[in-house]
Amino acid sequence: MIGTPHDATRPLRDDIRFLGGVLGDIIRDHEGPEVFDLVERVRIEAFRVRREEVGRSAVAQMLDDVDITRALPLIRAFSYFVLLANLAEDIQRDRRRAAHEAAGEPPQDSSLAATYRKLDAAALDATRVGELLADALVSPVITAHPTETRRRTVFDAQARITELLRLRQRYADSERAELDRGIRRQVLSLWRTALIRLARLRIQDEISVGLRYYDLTLFDVIPAINAEVRAALRTRWPGVELLRRPILRPGSWIGGDRDGNPYVTADVVRQAAYRAAGVAFERYLSELVELEKTLALSARLVTVTPAVAALAETGYPDPAIHADEPYRRALHHIRARLTATAWTALGEMSPGGPEDVAQPYPTPAAVLDDLDAVDASLRRGGDGLLADDRLAALRHAVETFGFHLQGLDMRQNSEVHEQVVAELLAWAGVHRDYAGLPEARRVEVLAAELCTRRPLLGPRARLSEQAVKELGIIRAARDVVAALGAGAVPNYIISMCTSVSDLLEAALLLKEGGLLDPGETDGPPSCPVGIVPLFETIEDLGAGATTLSAALEVPVYRELVAAQGMRQEVMLGYSDSNKDGGYLAANWALYRAELDLVDVARKTGIRLRLFHGRGGTVGRGGGRSYDAILAQPAGAVRGSLRLTEQGEVIAAKYAEPGAAHRNLESLLAGTLESTLLDVEGLGTDAEPSYAIMDDLAARARAAYTQLVHETPGFVQYFRQSTPVAEVGDLNIGSRPASRKPTNSVADLRAIPWVMSWSQARVMLPGWYGTGAALEQWIGGDPHRLAVLTDLYRRWPFFRTVLSNLAQVMAKSDLDIAARYAELVDDVSLREEIFGMICDEHARTMRMHAAITGNDHLLADNPSLAESIHNRFPYLEPLNQMQVQLLRRLRAGDDSELVKRGILLTMNGLATALRNSG
Repeated sequence: MIGTPHDATRPLRDDIRFLGGVLGDIIRDHEGPEVFDLVERVRIEAFRVRREEVGRSAVAQMLDDVDITRALPLIRAFSYFVLLANLAEDIQRDRRRAAHEAAGEPPQDSSLAATYRKLDAAALDATRVGELLADALVSPVITAHPTETRRRTVFDAQARITELLRLRQRYADSERAELDRGIRRQVLSLWRTALIRLARLRIQDEISVGLRYYDLTLFDVIPAINAEVRAALRTRWPGVELLRRPILRPGSWIGGDRDGNPYVTADVVRQAAYRAAGVAFERYLSELVELEKTLALSARLVTVTPAVAALAETGYPDPAIHADEPYRRALHHIRARLTATAWTALGEMSPGGPEDVAQPYPTPAAVLDDLDAVDASLRRGGDGLLADDRLAALRHAVETFGFHLQGLDMRQNSEVHEQVVAELLAWAGVHRDYAGLPEARRVEVLAAELCTRRPLLGPRARLSEQAVKELGIIRAARDVVAALGAGAVPNYIISMCTSVSDLLEAALLLKEGGLLDPGETDGPPSCPVGIVPLFETIEDLGAGATTLSAALEVPVYRELVAAQGMRQEVMLGYSDSNKDGGYLAANWALYRAELDLVDVARKTGIRLRLFHGRGGTVGRGGGRSYDAILAQPAGAVRGSLRLTEQGEVIAAKYAEPGAAHRNLESLLAGTLESTLLDVEGLGTDAEPSYAIMDDLAARARAAYTQLVHETPGFVQYFRQSTPVAEVGDLNIGSRPASRKPTNSVADLRAIPWVMSWSQARVMLPGWYGTGAALEQWIGGDPHRLAVLTDLYRRWPFFRTVLSNLAQVMAKSDLDIAARYAELVDDVSLREEIFGMICDEHARTMRMHAAITGNDHLLADNPSLAESIHNRFPYLEPLNQMQVQLLRRLRAGDDSELVKRGILLTMNGLATALRNSG
């Protein structure tokens, strides 16, 4: 097995064999011996294909004309084989880490322990560290772009199987009987559970899915990491002001992102924000109940501080209740006030009933003051050990999550803003044809309106349905901020931002909705919500710095940035830039945009924060987060990082406490190293290296454009050779698959674009055009090849680009892709386009090997190599069956069972590939 000693993988192979045996028994018992025998024969043949003992046609022939009633349990069987293999792999990774630690080996990169060692060795200037980390922020943002095809019921069963498997490791074979029965019970439950949903998710369902990760892991893990990091850094730099606020603060787009999603309404915004707050209040109140039980210390045995004594005086209405237990009474007082706070903020959505007697807390800081008073009293009395447990966890949680739990970002497309603003200005008589104005005049009109408190609308205004809806959403956000604090809605993001007027239009809508106060004569403008341009296409990324610089020259906009502490956030779009220009061109456009934005920040004195709109796949900016952060240009991080977490990778990262801790650690480790250390490694070679990448990116984009945008019939080929039409039926999210009802690649959302290519095992968005660019630039010159090899060794950006490319190419399979190509009706079109794909695939493989010196794609990622070795034989029948069922469907067999079979194969393949969209 590639890169992994045989003995080290034995426990993994044993687990996979055990789980496969359990599943096989259940299939035999519930589907009958004929189905079981078919599954076994196909499984054995698929493994023979992997060992190259037989050709691909062997499996295809076995599956030819399989009756659909037998095909469905076959597809389900291999989907569950993959799912169970994933669980075994996750446990194997935990074993490997434990063995590493037990051997006393140095901590691995991406861990905070390794980062602290690097910081200790760097002899950093304390003042500079304080400047960079005073307001540090690392914010993973869960988005409403799901590609997670599994249902919550399936997740719950997976979690229980994983827990039982971990316990099973600790027992001898003779002691495992009860655990094995428990695992069989869960696998049977899985087999009897439908894998796919019959109805599309509603936004309310997505809100629930996003919030479940707080109960599973985030509510406990994030505050604990925040406390540990703050303590570790302040120990290293005592006396320096570091981390004024917790560094890890999560966010969400679910319920606030309405770009292309007509189902986001004002009510949805309120539900998303208040349900999140309810999760926080409910946890705080339950923790206070438990603290009251455990801190029943008697006044006959302890002496409390005056602050706690004052809290205790109003702890219970009846002074005789727990009269000699001051901590208990003080905590009850806190709980009563917090209950009143929840009721005031959330009303009927509050986790507690109305509290008529207690005074609500005005801010989370006021709650912390009272909890800190209890903490200080315990420590003063010599009972610090009691303060270090549940009370400490609650204090850290309140500091991290406040009343809002997570920041809900708002997002809308600039085109919608323009339409609504034009309507408002026309109604108010400011200008009848705003949309027809040149840019300079638009900026002039908008800036003038932003300098006055005069509203554009009166109570009798008659507006379009769209304008009413947009203003209603912003007013809902205003209500949320008033109830829960500014952190509840921290940002307003402008999709497809291309100009200064796009920024000012959003500001004007925030003003009209009651969030932005122009200030006029009695002070500067203020707005609790940051205005965030999102630069998405390659052209917009290239012009982003110019747009931002011009906006900062508009006095009213600069004053708004000043009101945010001179902090300007900018979001970078990975998905659309990739779909626009291909993998290498998009990655370099993003890097160049960051360099230019850093330069603007330096010249204008703003504090830049970059928000990375990454997806799960390499084609949408995916890959290992730690490596991606280190691959940022110098000055691009500076203690602040926000990034989206999307699709099935959310569950992979955050569904289990250990995984959540490791993944959040990797974000922090990368942020600290990129902020405080020189990780770019180019020195004086930076500009020549950038020039090389400029050339490579242009060549790669030309190759990609030739195929995707210029080859006649490419859209037809894409639609016929992939299941893109069927992706829209998968019921994986509330958002439509396309922005507009057209057949254009430009209007297709990035998720179905990427997911369709991955289902067909082409993975085109993650590599196409790169091989052509590298081959053309090298031109057979050994010196030029040596230059790129040197860049690969020294430059994290270039190394990460090639490493991520290798990861996605390792999951591609052009033999399988050829079966999908056969679905294209036009033989000449099929041969032309698939021939181009095959040629570029081979070219990219050659160039990767030549530059890296690796004899196989995953030489630097043995764990993924092991994963592919274990799981990919299960993909063979899923892909083969998907092709057959697509052929049946397109030949006219549109029966419900055929459609269901296709969706089941898509589910199984997404589970197997793990980052499919």
